[in-house]
Order: sequence, then structure tokens, then C-alpha cells
Amino acid sequence: MKVSWKKSMGAALASLLMAGSLSNVANADVPESNDPIKVVIMGYSGDNIIMYIYGELITKLGYNVEYTPADYIGQFSGVASGDLHIASPGWDTTAKDVLAEAFGSGDVLNMGNIGIAVNEDWWYPLYVKDVCPGLPDWTALKNPDCIAALSTVETEPKARFLSGPIEWGGTDAERVDALGLDFEVVNAGSDGALSADLVAAIKRKQPIIAWSWEPYWIPALYPGEFVKWPEYDDACYTDASWGKNPKETHDCGRPNGFMWKGAWAGGEGIWPKAYDVWRKLELDAKTAGELVYKADVEGVDTKKVASQWVAQNEAIWSEWLK
Repeated sequence: MKVSWKKSMGAALASLLMAGSLSNVANADVPESNDPIKVVIMGYSGDNIIMYIYGELITKLGYNVEYTPADYIGQFSGVASGDLHIASPGWDTTAKDVLAEAFGSGDVLNMGNIGIAVNEDWWYPLYVKDVCPGLPDWTALKNPDCIAALSTVETEPKARFLSGPIEWGGTDAERVDALGLDFEVVNAGSDGALSADLVAAIKRKQPIIAWSWEPYWIPALYPGEFVKWPEYDDACYTDASWGKNPKETHDCGRPNGFMWKGAWAGGEGIWPKAYDVWRKLELDAKTAGELVYKADVEGVDTKKVASQWVAQNEAIWSEWLK
């Protein structure tokens, strides 16, 4: 019995050692390279929180992460060339054509959508309907009284449309021209400046129309509506003969869709596990909105917001690391 017991213990110990050895081999395979993975950081807290979550997760696997600032639209040429590796999510609302070109080139991988449907367009607080009766129909914006109410010292006699930062790639000026609107497009310097200006106007009940989006805390927190434009079609942006104005493109609303993940195609052979994590990462709209609220309203640093989410949601992200 003693011999049998010793043999059993020996076999068990050998099995444990073998298992440990296999585990060490598996762990040794990740990271596959110590070269830094360049993760894009841009001018919007919501996307940056997602990138910080991803970066923190792959850091747990031993990867070397380098957060790299880049423009929203310009990042895709950098990803295609391999100067950047993991793209900040591209939104169908503003980057539809750029995404199609990037993914179609074969140099940028389509890593799937983040799981969040998006809407992005001209938004106004409900009280603006008092001075622009007929909203949300876009033709209400042609009313002289509406234009006067929305004008500012900066834009008079034209109405002001407060757009996002210019690097976000909006086509508001093209739409204004195509639909004959007496508006001047003013670009905010950052997403924070855009939100601060809009909230300040709401608190004063000052008439304002500005760029906003869903999911986001402003349309969730304050009663308001998006302007209803002629329905979007791909031809609207490319074929002047399509739509209400036969001489101009962009005489329609924006496309809707999702937030898409992209990555440099050449990186999958270098960091395959890190790419696998990026493909698996998903968030829902409610979570995304709550995280942005923490950053923009409560003033928590975006990297800290990401770290807090990681600390509280191991049951979710542990599946992505398998």
C-alpha cells in the first residue's frame, strides 16, 4: 500500500508539474512581442475611455501599450501605414466613407462593431420649438424669426449652428449650402467645449442648435430632439442629381450605424492575442453613456474611469482574455 501510495503521489506530482510547465509555456507565448502596441487616443472622452479599457486589459497580458494621439479621420491613414496599430472606433455617422476605404484597402482590419448603435446630428432643447415652430422638420430652420432667434453676435444676421471639433469630419457646411439654410457653422474647440456651451445655453434657456449624438449624456439628461432631414442615401453624398437640390450633394441627414473597431493588418501576426481581445471587446450603450457622464460631468479623468470599470467588471472582461 505504501508503494502504491508513493506511486500515486509521484504520478500526481508529475501531472501537476506537467500542467504547470504547460501553463508556463502558454504564458510565455503572450506577449508574442515586446514591441509597443500603439493605441490611438483622440479628442473625445467616450472613445478614449474605450481605448484605455482595452489598453489596461492587454497590459494585464504583458503587452507594452503606447497611447498615441491622432485625429479622428486622419488616424486611418496612420493605421493603414502601420504607424498606428489600434484605431479609435470609427462612427458610421461621420466616418462611413473613410471606414469603407480603409477596410477595403486590406491594410486596416475590420475588427467588428463595438456593440453600440449610434446617431449623430443637429440637436436642440425642446424650448427652441417656441421660436422655431415646425421643428423637428428641417424646413422650420428657414423661418426668418427662427434664424433671428438662433443668431449670435458672432454670426448675425445668420443663425449659429454649433458643430463639433473640425477634426471630427462633419459635413455641416455642405448641408447648409445644399439646403439653402441661412446658418453659419461654428466649430467647438473640443468635445468638452461643445458640451459646456450647449449646457450653458440650456440653463439660460437660450435658443441653440448644436451637434450632439447618441449614446451621450446630454440628449439623455435634457429634453430635446434631433432635426429631421431628408432621409440619407449613399448617393446623397456623391451624386448632386439625387435629392432636393439637383446642383449640390449633402442635401440630406447623416447616416446611422455603429461604432467600428479597426486595426493595422500587419499587427495581427505580431500580437495575435492582443488582436483577439480587441475583436471580443464590446460595450452597450447604457454603459458607454454612464462612463462618459463620469468623465464629462463628474470630472473623473478618462483613464481613471476606465480603470474603475475594469476593477468592477472582471466577470465581463475575463471572457475576452481567454
